Amino acid sequence: MKDNLFKLIADLAERGELAALCTIVSAKGSTPRRAGSKMLVFENGEFTGTVGGGELEHRVLDEAMIAMAEGKPSLLKYSMTDPKRGDPGVCGGQLEVYVEPILPPEKIVIVGGGHVGKAVAHLAKWLGYQVAVSDDRAEFCTHEMNPDADEFYPVPLQELPKHLKINRQTYLVLTTRGSLVDVAGLPALLDSKAAYIGVIGSRKRWAATVKGLAEKGIEPEALKRIHSPMGLELNAETPEEIAVSIMAEVIMLSRGGDGQPMKAK
Repeated sequence: MKDNLFKLIADLAERGELAALCTIVSAKGSTPRRAGSKMLVFENGEFTGTVGGGELEHRVLDEAMIAMAEGKPSLLKYSMTDPKRGDPGVCGGQLEVYVEPILPPEKIVIVGGGHVGKAVAHLAKWLGYQVAVSDDRAEFCTHEMNPDADEFYPVPLQELPKHLKINRQTYLVLTTRGSLVDVAGLPALLDSKAAYIGVIGSRKRWAATVKGLAEKGIEPEALKRIHSPMGLELNAETPEEIAVSIMAEVIMLSRGGDGQPMKAK
């Protein structure tokens, strides 16, 4: 059973899907299952394995969904004595369940394979991210043009979600060639679970994009999750410097930083 669970975990990671592994790490007295029992919970709420069934399992399933949503593990402690006190059973024992989110690798998806996109791909790969490049111009979406990319999607931006699984470990970096491309493609990305959506360009370009999206019926509230102009203010000029600015913002947001100089701490 355990070997099967680990194979499932490996398959999930390969497909870029989320899960949570729930393991009883301590069991004292009378409990439904002993230490080492495991349950693997999938993103759709289905599961395989068990940590004991009943109300206990129901609570652990809820915590597994939270762990997947937040990307953080938790240690749950339960007393199985008195349901009137809120206990999930009457066995008389105590147990602890460790809930560990199984997250796919973090992936940087660069839309626009030009000079800046190529620099971002190089830096992101060096930082340890999986890297995908998408461009509706096939000649910009090749290993020769972007040798640091792991995957290529030569499709229009609006069609990208049909070809690529976008989850909470996905960071979308739009280094596109103009506002028209962004206006056409962004609506398809707004309903995704992407951890980050960034759009390159000046404030004037972003204002034009917002105007174009409004004409498509996109509400201003939906645009709040988009970072544009993206990146931290470094007065960057070269494609390589702009890439540093962009990836600095991605790291800051994913790690909970604030972008302040270290000497200010």
